[in-house]
Amino acid sequence: MIKRLLIANRGEIAVRIIRACRELGIETVTVYSTADKDNLHVKMADKAVCIGPAPSSKSYLNANAIITAALRTECQAIHPGVGFLSENADFARDIEKAGLIWIGPDPKTIEMLGDKVQARATALKAGLPITPGSDGAIDNEKDAIAVAEKCGLPVIIKAASGGGGKGMRIVWKKEDLAENIKIASTEALANFADGTIYIEKYMVNPRHVELQILADGKGNVSVLGERDCSMQKNHQKLIEESPSPAVSQEMRQKMTEGAVKLFSDLNYRGAGTIEFLVSGNDFYFMEVNARIQVEHPVSEFVSGIDIIREQIRVCDGQNLEVNPENVELKGWAMEARINARTPGKITNLQIPGGPGIRFDSFIYQGYSVLPHYDSMIAKLIAYDTDRNRVIQKLLCALDELVVDGIQTNIEEQKQILKSKQFVGGNFGTSLYSELFPST
Repeated sequence: MIKRLLIANRGEIAVRIIRACRELGIETVTVYSTADKDNLHVKMADKAVCIGPAPSSKSYLNANAIITAALRTECQAIHPGVGFLSENADFARDIEKAGLIWIGPDPKTIEMLGDKVQARATALKAGLPITPGSDGAIDNEKDAIAVAEKCGLPVIIKAASGGGGKGMRIVWKKEDLAENIKIASTEALANFADGTIYIEKYMVNPRHVELQILADGKGNVSVLGERDCSMQKNHQKLIEESPSPAVSQEMRQKMTEGAVKLFSDLNYRGAGTIEFLVSGNDFYFMEVNARIQVEHPVSEFVSGIDIIREQIRVCDGQNLEVNPENVELKGWAMEARINARTPGKITNLQIPGGPGIRFDSFIYQGYSVLPHYDSMIAKLIAYDTDRNRVIQKLLCALDELVVDGIQTNIEEQKQILKSKQFVGGNFGTSLYSELFPST
């Protein structure tokens, strides 16, 4: 049994993991950079260890420092959170070699799913439809042109490793392929230490839909409904909701069946997400995120299941408490990501509340938002019986939320929620550019 766990992350997700551990009776150790000494996760943990200066490469991406911190504080496990090293198979292997428990899937599974070329092939074997594209990696213009001619333009060049919109280029003209292959590969190498790229048919204005998965590593898989993440800016999610207004019951069933087979065949362990592109009545496999997702709270609301708690329990060798045959999804949940647009000190913070409102964050009044890391400072989540009511509830909560001293995207989120396209539920991933064409 895990008695003490180290959290290899920062900010909001670290705070969330601390809270889950407290309920499980697990002591927590957090790591932090010198810049993060005043972060809430440092204040909340039972113990905190400084692992380096502000740059992520010298702190939160320093695998040796993190593992050393875990061993010196007598932890039994490490939870990677999201981003940073959360999908790094070598990091997971090193943790297990050190005799510690890795809160995540088997390293071999992470490695395979992290290579999107291999992941596409694995999804195809599980019976899931994939977008037309290259059969493997692309490293020259001739092969790229052949794929583009087969699929039809436009195409999208993607990094085989990583995500978050990095190493991704949309190409509309054949003569632009060579330059964009070079740019995408260089960007992928810089961000993920892997310059491998592949090509897919680019779907204009699709829906982005994902399924939340919990699995026990023994072939038992629970699907906690789908999330719609179509509201994006530059491939970065802004608003997520569950269920999706674009998914029919028939499509949901097909997605679920394919996902269960895929994760069951892999003997997947812990929490994970399978992502799809939806166009009309068709859906296509996109990728698997072998970790917890930022937007997991919306799935927790509609399922009533603490996903982080179950993730930790399963990776600790305990049985999955969720019955795959008896997952009951109720109501509608929606999450708005609150992003800082400037660094600075928060001079006034007023957090909304009331039935069905959740605020996940690491900020507090007097905290200074740093320029070194991701711009997301909070997640505001609302839950109600149907979509119209949850939109109104989230709008009211955004009206109540006050973050003075820095610039945020709060007002922009309100504009999105009030737009006729969003309210009508009939939109794709290009909605942001339609609403804010000059941004």
